[in-house]
Amino acid sequence: MSIIIAIILFSIIVIFHELGHFWLAKANGIKVNEFCLGLGPTLFGVQRGETKYSIKMLPFGGACIMEGEDESSGDDRAFNNKSVWARISVVFAGPFFNFIMAFIFALIIICSVGYDSPKLAGVIEGYAAEEAGIKAGDEIVKLNNTNIHFYREISLYSMLHEGETVDVTYLRDGKKHTTTLKPKYDETTKRYLYGFNVSGERTKPGFGKALLYSCYEVKYNIYTTIEGLKMLCTGAASVNNLSGPVGIVKNMGDTYEQAVSMSGVWLGILNMLNWGVLISANLGVMNLLPLPALDGGRLVFLIVEAIRRKRVDPEKEGYVHLVGIVLLLLLMVVVMFNDIKKLIV
Repeated sequence: MSIIIAIILFSIIVIFHELGHFWLAKANGIKVNEFCLGLGPTLFGVQRGETKYSIKMLPFGGACIMEGEDESSGDDRAFNNKSVWARISVVFAGPFFNFIMAFIFALIIICSVGYDSPKLAGVIEGYAAEEAGIKAGDEIVKLNNTNIHFYREISLYSMLHEGETVDVTYLRDGKKHTTTLKPKYDETTKRYLYGFNVSGERTKPGFGKALLYSCYEVKYNIYTTIEGLKMLCTGAASVNNLSGPVGIVKNMGDTYEQAVSMSGVWLGILNMLNWGVLISANLGVMNLLPLPALDGGRLVFLIVEAIRRKRVDPEKEGYVHLVGIVLLLLLMVVVMFNDIKKLIV
């Protein structure tokens, strides 16, 4: 059951991405030939007007296939016959809808159980936080120039800036205070610590503030995705650390079952929605990367066209995207192999 729920959630995220392309295509008068969920041979399809709606064999991925998207067409409603700004809006809509989906999931979670407040339960004896006079109940609001909204952002900052001295701004009785902390190496955890002790407290805000913190949640997941990409590029993380749909669905299923066994079905659903925030934001960022075959790669060609006021040769652009698709498929094979290997082990 948990795997089925994970696949359904994954499918909803993909459909919402493709709906972004679909709705903006329709809004710009572009003919959509097929709107499908999944990859591979068609299991089920129905024609409604000019568009075929179908479900494919593999429950991962999806597509909004527009007239004249990858080939020349004499139809006035073809994608490539529309203005460059109309095409930019259609291509950008997919990733943008991913961010909207992440926001919706985050809003449901925060309205239900709140967010992890950066309020401290106390400080660890002998560490910099204690020596600086920071106490239980103090709320961390800034580390150097980084604003803090969630406790996990403190952990993330510590990981990305390990061993660095930091200027800490915190709230006490509504007043801001600033101090400088130098982390101390902990032999037990093998990490540098400032000496903060998390309260584990979740703050449940009013609806207006929940909207704001849902934006912070999406921003946090976008940031962690970008930092993860940086780690891959610099060699701090390996391709072996990547997970594809198989690994993600397995992890989602495991966390759902664990949450349900500990705290009930509703918490299990919220746990899945938390995965939804992460995956939606991740897909939004990944699709905006300026790589061939991705939405970001197509946007690069369209932006160049808008600046030059001259279209890039469609045949040359097609070759570039073809190479990108081949490389993307190779990466997918490697990631899927890693996922299957982890399952076997």
